[in-house]
Amino acid sequence: MSGAAYLRLTIPALIAISQSACTAKQQASAYRVLGQAEAADFAAIAARILPTTDTPGATEAGVIHFFDNAFAAEMSDQLEAAREGLAEFNTALEGANASTGHFSELTEDEQDAYLASSDTSDFFNLVWIMTIFGFFAMSKYGGNKDHLSWDLIGFEGHHGGWQYPFGYYDAEYMEKNRGE
Repeated sequence: MSGAAYLRLTIPALIAISQSACTAKQQASAYRVLGQAEAADFAAIAARILPTTDTPGATEAGVIHFFDNAFAAEMSDQLEAAREGLAEFNTALEGANASTGHFSELTEDEQDAYLASSDTSDFFNLVWIMTIFGFFAMSKYGGNKDHLSWDLIGFEGHHGGWQYPFGYYDAEYMEKNRGE
């Protein structure tokens, strides 16, 4: 299944995933469905998709909690496929780099090189889209801890994604059309 298929999640489902992820992240709870090795590999992949540089990345946003909660709830029917994808990903890694069978054990340079060879797979597309969702989710629902991704892109207001006005273009339109 392609990463685009995961975009079909409804907004209420994404909000529910994000809300439970936020709770787990704030409570620093154990993972609900992911094992420690799985979580470490998923977190390492997400950290290379949105790395920590002079700005925060997926790690600081708590993206792994978004993954865990999504697989525990709304995406529970995808958990086994994701686990199989991760197992295949790591098996191929072991063939390419005999020193390890876990992505999280590689250096960042090795991780980047391996991801470059795997970035067209369905598994990568799934992890990529979940990383983006987890990073840019509304902070009160999970991910995006302390609005760090919104601050990173210069989004002001922190009032939520659905509150009017949606941007300067709406404000300009309303100003031009006032009184008509």
